[in-house]
Amino acid sequence: MIRKESLKVMLGEIVPEHFMSYIQYWLRSGVCVEVCYGQLSRPVDRSLEVDKRLRAIEGDGCHGLIINCTVGVVRARLEGPKQFGIVPPPSNMGQGLKDLLDSELGCDITFRVGDETYKAHKLILAARSPVFRAQFYGPVGNNSVGRVVIEDMEPSIFQAMLSFIYTDVLPDVHEITGLTSTASFTNMIQHLLAAADLYDFGRLNILCEAFLCEELNVDNVATTLALADQHQFLQLKEFCLKFVASPANLRALMKSEGFKHLNQSCPSVLPELLNTVAAADKSSTSSGQSSKRRSVSSVLGCDTSTTNARKLRRT
Repeated sequence: MIRKESLKVMLGEIVPEHFMSYIQYWLRSGVCVEVCYGQLSRPVDRSLEVDKRLRAIEGDGCHGLIINCTVGVVRARLEGPKQFGIVPPPSNMGQGLKDLLDSELGCDITFRVGDETYKAHKLILAARSPVFRAQFYGPVGNNSVGRVVIEDMEPSIFQAMLSFIYTDVLPDVHEITGLTSTASFTNMIQHLLAAADLYDFGRLNILCEAFLCEELNVDNVATTLALADQHQFLQLKEFCLKFVASPANLRALMKSEGFKHLNQSCPSVLPELLNTVAAADKSSTSSGQSSKRRSVSSVLGCDTSTTNARKLRRT
């Protein structure tokens, strides 16, 4: 885009032999210069003035020089609202890699998980997981291995993890397993989170944690809290503790089978649970929401001293 501006420059009593130096200055500045001579009725100031009113000096008339300059400014980009544009399509890389996995084209590794077998590509696995990279291409890895047996993992969980490796999105567990109940879906995401932690899939960890936080309820909070404590998912653990700190949620949790599981599998969580409930109770009391202070031990129906003593004996 070219914008033209007109500049009028007047030089007082400039002799012709000095004229070229001014022309060269303007040319070096990238200015197109148009020169014309004129007759001035009055002498002008010797200083160079641009776009200002020239000051008149009394005296006889003299010759002067008028330089009309046209400045061209090149804009690096268009200004103003765009009249049209091209919208790029969304990325289909994940779908392309998923199609490659489904076709088994170029697969060089086979996983045996339970009674099922799954084929994949070592390079893609190594690019996505530091664990697979070390297993296949690390100092003690074996690049020539063609078959790996996966233990302590359900085939559907491994299939869901493999789907994430190629697509980078949380897999549709309903499509993989055929399960329709929300409880079964949540349980599978919990197992998928444990698998993601085992193979160091940071993004899959976050996706699973976010899903569990959204679907958290009194029926699954105990198992989710136990999982978060065992694998040190601190954000998920804090979310579960705050959820249980609610009086209604706490009473429902104590009546569930999940509370017994939590007490047996992760007894070290109980002191943290007590502290969270106590902090919430103190906050509600100070804000005037409750006029009666409760004993946290009585609310949970357990003896904190006994719990702490058992914790000390374990350490």
